[in-house]
Amino acid sequence: MEALTEPLTEPLVWTTPMMVSAIILILTFIGIFTEGVHGFHRAKFAMGGAGIMIVVGQYYGFYNPQLALQAVDWNVILLLGAMMTIVAIMIPTGGFQVIAYRLADMSRGRLFMLMAMIGTAVTVISLLLDNVTTVVIFGPLIVLICQALKVNPIPYLLAAALLSDTGGVATLVGDPPNLMIGSAANISFNDFFVHMAGVVFVAWVAILIALKLLFRKDLAVKPTQTSFADQETIKDPRTWNSALIVLGLMVVLFIFHHALHWDAWFVAASGLALLVFLGYDVDMDESFQSVEMTLLMFFMSLFVVVGGVENSHFLEYLGQFIRPFVEQDLLLATLLLMWVAAILSAMIDNIPFTAAMVPIILGMEQQGINVTPLWWGLAIGVGMGGNGTHLGSTANVFIVTLSERIAKDANDPSLAITPGLWFRKGTPAMILTLVTSSVVFWLFFDFFSKA
Repeated sequence: MEALTEPLTEPLVWTTPMMVSAIILILTFIGIFTEGVHGFHRAKFAMGGAGIMIVVGQYYGFYNPQLALQAVDWNVILLLGAMMTIVAIMIPTGGFQVIAYRLADMSRGRLFMLMAMIGTAVTVISLLLDNVTTVVIFGPLIVLICQALKVNPIPYLLAAALLSDTGGVATLVGDPPNLMIGSAANISFNDFFVHMAGVVFVAWVAILIALKLLFRKDLAVKPTQTSFADQETIKDPRTWNSALIVLGLMVVLFIFHHALHWDAWFVAASGLALLVFLGYDVDMDESFQSVEMTLLMFFMSLFVVVGGVENSHFLEYLGQFIRPFVEQDLLLATLLLMWVAAILSAMIDNIPFTAAMVPIILGMEQQGINVTPLWWGLAIGVGMGGNGTHLGSTANVFIVTLSERIAKDANDPSLAITPGLWFRKGTPAMILTLVTSSVVFWLFFDFFSKA
């Protein structure tokens, strides 16, 4: 094991397996990133790339089906699947609707207060449920509330997307890239929250202030309705209350999962098993049908593709060029990684970029480099960068699609969140969060550097 931590004495030489795996990786990523151009779902390209990587890898001797199976991070897949099922059980109870209407009722017609309260709820829920699930739950509810108030829903939908993306950065289970980073770097739920909570809180406040300034005209409108008390009913109180108890227990187990020697997926799976017994009316078939199998298949295929590239030693080859820069100035390298990750995540989905960076950082760690701050910089960059454009995260895409549907139904194009609108409102928020995050990281670099 000691040999893994010793610096490489001989530089890696470019080989045919490296070239072949790199070509497959690049073509797969091009197919994924240009989904909107050719019309094929990104999961199809990921699956195709995975199959080709296995066959070609076996021909050249650097990959095979067994290694591909080992390359899949099952902790991430099973954790996501279990959490998706728990949410699928909770949504029909009506509990989330009650939360949204109570927040609207408490705001008493003060629109910025409503934005802040909805944003807080979205952020808190994003700490445990991934940000995509959070906006899927709250997006339609925000539309209903805004229609009742007769106000423009765009500021609140945009706030939900931006704040869910930001809130998800704070915990291990809040955003899919966090799961990938935490699983690869063996970061516990506690450590992730302790390191990310402060950065996320500062960024969250910055976004809320920015939204108040950017939408000051919309927030100055006087709503026609201020009470929603008559719309607060939970359809299935037993299942809803059981789910809250289970989530509370899961939080405790997430905190102690390292001490218990339990992986995060086992905590989520145990919570799911308990919930289906406590909520005895749960329809198992319906709940499992709501699991996003396409997303899970995309993840598995992506792991297989990156695993093939890693086994060809191409990522290790790239790492030897990055290593001198990291050794020379770790703080500058981390901040650069944060901004590059954010910019690329704003242009493309943050999941493939994270999947490609994880093995590179692991390779530098095996060469004896302190990569601890790089993990935190990567997590902040891919998380905050999702706010930069309407394609930066899956949560953003859902919110944009929802706004387009509203505009079509109302025959009012101004109700749609266009790329230009997002650039004027969302991109400044992303830049602001990156600036504040960089300042926090610079001030507390010693804290983020401790292994």
